[in-house]
Amino acid sequence: MLNLVNVTQDSFKISFAPLLLEEIYASTDAPENGAMVVMSGTVRNQTSGKAVTYLEYQAYEPMALEIFGQIAKEIRQKWTDVNRLGIHHRIGSLKIGEISVLVAVGCPHRLEAFEACRYAIDTLKHNAPIWKKEHWQDGSSNWVSIGACEEENSRR
Repeated sequence: MLNLVNVTQDSFKISFAPLLLEEIYASTDAPENGAMVVMSGTVRNQTSGKAVTYLEYQAYEPMALEIFGQIAKEIRQKWTDVNRLGIHHRIGSLKIGEISVLVAVGCPHRLEAFEACRYAIDTLKHNAPIWKKEHWQDGSSNWVSIGACEEENSRR
């Protein structure tokens, strides 16, 4: 683990070690929660029909953790009932099926928890200095750009 920051009972982490659902759930659980939403991003075996063998993530850790904090602040401005937030991101080489990112939101009500969780992952993908390199079955590789994130949103 590189770093773990707790601000107002939030949990932000960037780690070489595998991410654990139990850990992020426990860090965002509270008696006042009526809803807990956890989003788990995993490494899939293809991108746009091209076979992926593994992914590599790199991050500028200090700035990424700062962005995680900004996301939490924005969430609390939009959804004032959110009481706990967790954002954990993995770096290094990840195999197919491994968890690359976890986002968890604890809140009294489910609608706000779902909306805040979606906002957190979408904003993280656009704003955090975390880069992904796809390694394909044919031996080639490519760093994924911010433009790819915007293309993904246009498919919705």
